[in-house]
This record gives sequence, C-alpha cells and structure tokens, in this order.
Amino acid sequence: MTKFHSPRSHPTKSELRTAALTRRDALTPAERAAAAEAVAVRGLPIAPAGGRVVAGYSPIRGELDPFPLMRALQAQGARLALPAIVGRDQPLVFRDWSFGRPLVPGRFGILEPAPDMPAVEPDIVLVPMAAFDRAGHRVGYGAGFYDRTLGRSAAGRPVTVGLAFATQEVDRVGALPHDVGLDYIATERETIALRSVAG
Repeated sequence: MTKFHSPRSHPTKSELRTAALTRRDALTPAERAAAAEAVAVRGLPIAPAGGRVVAGYSPIRGELDPFPLMRALQAQGARLALPAIVGRDQPLVFRDWSFGRPLVPGRFGILEPAPDMPAVEPDIVLVPMAAFDRAGHRVGYGAGFYDRTLGRSAAGRPVTVGLAFATQEVDRVGALPHDVGLDYIATERETIALRSVAG
C-alpha cells in the first residue's frame, strides 16, 4: 500500500482522492481487465442466488469494472440493477436491468437503464470507490450520492460491497457522521470483511 505523507495529522478526503486516483490511473488496461476478472472469479462473500437483487454500477473514470462480476452473479440466479441519478441532491434510484438490455446516458452522461424500467430495492449494492481504508470507510467523488442513498434507513439497509483496485487503499479515511461504512471491500487481491452480515 502506498503511504500518503502530509504535514498535517491526516490528509483531507480531497488529497486522498487525488493520490488514490493518480495510482489508479497508472494501471494498464491489461491490469484493469485482470483485476475485474479476479474479482469476478472470487465472487461475493454472500450468496446471491434465490432472486436476490444485486445493484452494480456503470464504470466511469477508470473504476474497477463490475460487469464481469455481475455477469457471473446473473448466471448464479441473481437479479441485477443499476443506479440512476434523478437529481443532484437526491438519493439514487436503482432500476431493474440485465445483460442484453439497453443502457442510455443519464445525468452527467453515465449509462443507466431506460427510465421506464421498474425501480427495485437491492439486497446487495456494489459501491464504486475513489479510495478506501480497512475500517470500511470510502472516499467517493464528493457528490455524496451513495452516502445519501444508503443512509436513508438503518433498518433493511442492503449489504454493501465496495469495489476498487488494491492500489486505491489508504491508511485512514477521516469518516464524517453522515458517511456510511461498508460491509465488505473487494479488490483483485482479497475480500475484506468489515461487519458480520447474515448470508
């Protein structure tokens, strides 16, 4: 893991994001593809079968591609969903989707299911990350969509699995009260369990 040195006691989230994304950007296409395949082969630490809904994401900005994992989960019997951004300060809406169905550009140009696809409540959410630490805290891109979405209710909150390349790990993320911790983190090297979650 690359250390981040700062004259202050802890770097800011912006500094952590910049450093982690610089390391991520240095990965080659072959390394990115191999990492996505490694995560897919290992699978999730909880069973996705029985019609459980797994919400992934459309990768942007060099994020770890979740589609190989999602394709494997669909083959195991999981239902899939992808997020849609409905407003700048609104929680995400997850819409039903499966491979073979079209995706359309949504807000900010991110691909998402068509607006007429039904909304679903996911059992498992794959969460993209700019940076993460081993306490289950993540750094996103600053818009707060996932914290706003996952923090709506503690009761019935979906299981969260952060996806990232191992090089995006940092020593410590200074979590704020509104930040929602992850249940698991999956990289090409390992799956880190943060909380005891019934499968």
